[in-house]
Amino acid sequence: MGNLPLEGYRVIDFGWAAAAPRATCLLADMGAEVIKVETHRRLDPVRFGPDNTERDPEKDPLFHSINRNKLGILLDLTTPEGKSLIQDLIKKSDVVVENFSPGVMKRLSLDYEQLKKLKSDIIMVSFPGVGSEGPLSMVVTYGPSLAALAGLDGLIGYEGERVLGMQQAYADINSALFGAFAIQVALFHRERFHEGQYIEVAQIESLLSTMPEPVMEFSFNGRNLKTIGNLDRKMAVHNNYPCKGEDKWVSIAILTDEEWGNFCRAIGSPPWTLQNEFADSYKRRQHREKLDQHIGQWTKTKTPYEIMELLQSVDVAAAPCADTEDRFTDPHFQFRQNIVNIEHPATGLDFIPNVVCKLSETPGTIRRPAPMLGEHNEYVFGEILGLPQDTIQSYIDKKILY
Repeated sequence: MGNLPLEGYRVIDFGWAAAAPRATCLLADMGAEVIKVETHRRLDPVRFGPDNTERDPEKDPLFHSINRNKLGILLDLTTPEGKSLIQDLIKKSDVVVENFSPGVMKRLSLDYEQLKKLKSDIIMVSFPGVGSEGPLSMVVTYGPSLAALAGLDGLIGYEGERVLGMQQAYADINSALFGAFAIQVALFHRERFHEGQYIEVAQIESLLSTMPEPVMEFSFNGRNLKTIGNLDRKMAVHNNYPCKGEDKWVSIAILTDEEWGNFCRAIGSPPWTLQNEFADSYKRRQHREKLDQHIGQWTKTKTPYEIMELLQSVDVAAAPCADTEDRFTDPHFQFRQNIVNIEHPATGLDFIPNVVCKLSETPGTIRRPAPMLGEHNEYVFGEILGLPQDTIQSYIDKKILY
């Protein structure tokens, strides 16, 4: 594979949905051998996401994105033989990752206490929704419900209106970053002290860590922050404004008086910019709605990219509100190769996000597409575990392997 920083480490990935799979994807991008474990009784639900219009388990875009670079095995974990195969594989691995509901791994005899008996220095990572202990530890959660419980949803909506919430799996993706970091810390610790450990990344706590302002506001001032839409408490100009074209918008943010002056000159200093109610930042905040109306009338006459070029030329923060097409056609995205094409046996071609962290000496790479169902059974059980072909075939005949 070349000079990849995590080359030589093996990760057993029981993850499904997004939290654990995204964390292990980051490790796989950097060279770790990640083996995704699926059971035929319950496939990863991300194989059937809303963008998978054909309902084909081999063609889901999100699955392909967060499971690239991985090997895939498919077996029946409810059988003694299936459990034995997984246990043998764990003995030859460094890390086990899962994000099932609390108790699932214990029922499979694959909890940390059992894994330590298989390999004393194993590292195990769990991504429970709200944590394995506490009054809510057994609740069932998904990404949107975690955002609600963490209080993040309560901040999202237009000013003075009802809560809209995120309705996104932000908890999954956010906790994945913490999990990938924790795994590397644990591997470093094991290299120094020759011991494994158990890591718990409660997804709700990863969300709480991203919301210091509402926590501090209540702690110091006893005040509950509410929905404010796109508004900012410091910037009078901080919004998305309508542009020329169908449902086209531009984001503009102005913090200082100098930026405000640059903005006014860039748009030709129309008479409304000289009105006393916009004379300083305090007055502009007091008359924010009227100010937004004036700016919106100007932005409607231009495209988002025209506005960006004009305002950025005078050091005013402005950027188009990119849609899906823009992410493929934007010259900067193309130059940076933010989206790359890789071949996949089911789709022919995948368009997936590139490796984000660009290390000068040990850069990560996308080496293979997301695995097909059971695609690497032969390699994993034949080459890694050393099982003869007739034994593997007997497991297939008994529907232990698929």
